[in-house]
Amino acid sequence: MSVTYLKKAGKTLETETATAQKVVSEMLAEINKNGESAVREYSRKLDKWEGDIIMSPEAIEAVIKDVPDSVKRDIEFASKQVYDFSVAQKESMLEFSTELHKGVTAGQRVIPVNVVGCYAPSGRYAHIASAYMTVATAKAAGVKTIIACSSPYRGGGMHPYLLYAFKAAGADVIMTLGGVQAIATMANGLFTGKQADVVVGPGNKFVAEAKRTLFGKVGIDVFAGPSEVAVIADETADPYIVASDLVGQAEHGHETPAWLFTTHEPLAKEVMRLVPELIEKLPPIAKDAAGSAWRDYGEIIVCSTREEVAEISDKYASEHLEVHAKDLDWWLATLTCYGSLFLGEETTVAYGDKAAGPNHVLPTMGAARYSGGLSVHKFMKILTWQRLTREGSRDIGVVTARISRLEGMEAHARTADDRLRKYFPNDKFDVGSPVLE
Repeated sequence: MSVTYLKKAGKTLETETATAQKVVSEMLAEINKNGESAVREYSRKLDKWEGDIIMSPEAIEAVIKDVPDSVKRDIEFASKQVYDFSVAQKESMLEFSTELHKGVTAGQRVIPVNVVGCYAPSGRYAHIASAYMTVATAKAAGVKTIIACSSPYRGGGMHPYLLYAFKAAGADVIMTLGGVQAIATMANGLFTGKQADVVVGPGNKFVAEAKRTLFGKVGIDVFAGPSEVAVIADETADPYIVASDLVGQAEHGHETPAWLFTTHEPLAKEVMRLVPELIEKLPPIAKDAAGSAWRDYGEIIVCSTREEVAEISDKYASEHLEVHAKDLDWWLATLTCYGSLFLGEETTVAYGDKAAGPNHVLPTMGAARYSGGLSVHKFMKILTWQRLTREGSRDIGVVTARISRLEGMEAHARTADDRLRKYFPNDKFDVGSPVLE
């Protein structure tokens, strides 16, 4: 394989896992011990919030009354895109029953979980899109109770646009609560009395660690790290658009990797020239984040063939993967590891992040090798069932008894023996040798 790094990352991702684990462990222990009072204290200390945790309908209306109609229309449009895509996903999941053997019928049901907790961060940016991405998807799944949380925004209450997104998408309960305390509250059913079956949504390293720690007690969407973007480009790509898309994701944060995989070195060199120029033109907060991210984590890799590019791309398993190249169907058929795929120059990550329809809560840090992003499937349970006639017990019972005894499980075997004796009193069966020890 011929692979050349025109730009190599100066750092590897440092998530300060040990520090986050210590902080989160202490916070969860305190919340487990003191419940709602501990949550209120963390909210006061960390977010300077002493108002109500659960927002009343009146409080919600008071905050969103001044949201411009144009903003409402945009949020409603994007939320419907997510909802409609999720409904289509749900319709792809089928219930069935099938006769596996004479007298043995089995099948599956597809049903939603009962309670979902949705988190949308509100730190450097108010993540309006995360509000409807999570809530609208749970709504499409048919979840009975959707609890939504976001932190106070810059010293005040919840960001009004983010709050409107929660409401428009269909949240049943909305809480002004951020960080670890929000995740713990939803997982434990504090303030609502409804313990979440699944908790979803992006957040900082402490939110991610809280979800990781609580996984098992509740389901979660993904183990999340910093956002990532990769662009695959060939000689047909527009270097300015490629550079713009790399910068467009790098503004997420100081540790956001942005990678270019290409077969065309002249394009690679032009992108490397353009990226710093585009970063320099950003407003201060975005400029600071994107500048650090590109300096420390940006990479440009030149390969000899598109097959090599595909292999490198699958190895990196990027959260977001754009393809600016000819023969898009080949790339769609060949690539296997990505959170979400954006085919063609016309399809930028930002469209997917905000309004296209597929979810933007996606696997990072290589998790796309084995996992997809948030979808309606996360809120659905595939439950199997089975029903036997008495005649069905004739063959299934005999095999069950013999295998159980081979495993040394005599009590298991006798549940089959008892049915065979009851249903077929005049027949004799080879049910294996009884377990004596």
